[in-house]
Amino acid sequence: MTMKLIYRETNLAEVALDFLAHSKHKINTFQGDMGAGKTTLIKAICKSLGVENNTSSPTFSLVNEYHLPNKQKIYHFDFYRLKSETEALDMGIDEYLDSGSWCFIEWPEKIPSLLNMPHTNIKIEILPTDERLLTDFKDE
Repeated sequence: MTMKLIYRETNLAEVALDFLAHSKHKINTFQGDMGAGKTTLIKAICKSLGVENNTSSPTFSLVNEYHLPNKQKIYHFDFYRLKSETEALDMGIDEYLDSGSWCFIEWPEKIPSLLNMPHTNIKIEILPTDERLLTDFKDE
């Protein structure tokens, strides 16, 4: 399903709920320039799923683990600083992706050959109006 949506930070909770209503996969990738709002959107999605703890970008740790009230887990990846796909393999990316848990991946272009399973791809663009354009909301 391809979708285009213009939003502001003020209606981020609605965007997160819409994302969850339309996402067919638990593996989701987020692309966009630095500062586009990938982490901010993921935080809103995590909150909509029921995460009560603080969420933050895993820029230096590569992955953050969040817990849902039903004991399920969410994995949030930030591969911006990744130098090679081998680093992702060394951290056990395949185990995370095969876990059946929600996986939210920022900078997926750093691991293209490792994303060979069904997933939803989201692109976020910054508009001149301080709004964001969410595009290519599609299953791959």
